Amino acid sequence: MSITNTALFVCLDDFAKTYEDWERHRLIPSGRQRLRSGKLTLGESLFIMVLFHLSPFKDFKHYWIYGVEQKYRDCFGTLPSYGRFVSLMPRLMVPFCILLHCFSGEKTGVYFADSTKLAVCHNARINRNKVFKGLAKRGRSTMGWFFGFKLHLIINNKGEIMAVKITAGNVDDRKPFEAMIAGLEGKIFADKG
Repeated sequence: MSITNTALFVCLDDFAKTYEDWERHRLIPSGRQRLRSGKLTLGESLFIMVLFHLSPFKDFKHYWIYGVEQKYRDCFGTLPSYGRFVSLMPRLMVPFCILLHCFSGEKTGVYFADSTKLAVCHNARINRNKVFKGLAKRGRSTMGWFFGFKLHLIINNKGEIMAVKITAGNVDDRKPFEAMIAGLEGKIFADKG
């Protein structure tokens, strides 16, 4: 399915307005007390993040410099600095999770499950890592030992995402799938792990 940038922005902006309405009426718990408007709306921030994942850029800083500030500069009124946008990114986690849940795939009866590692640093720097201290754990995959998290994913036979879960790196691959397959009927195929 091909979608234009304009259609993608309209879809994300409509979702953002609905989400902000839910948040304003306290339907979604929020730790934020003040609701000042920033330079970017929630829809614009979501649009920037989705475009990053659709772009060929490998890291967000180069995407911000060469993609957002140059290629898409005319799409936004005023842009915050790179550092400010990075500090605002954690606020996008809950809207992204709800958006992902809204776009879950069709129940077809045939599903595939797998896990992959999300390493947060090189093994030599585990003791110096402070960002995910207490959250990330040392785990083992088929590629060897790592420090970080595991991404567990179930898709249907059309390639549509059915369920996603992120756990600490030391969690057994089979444990999260018990909760993720609730409500799915049919056959699920997975590797031996």
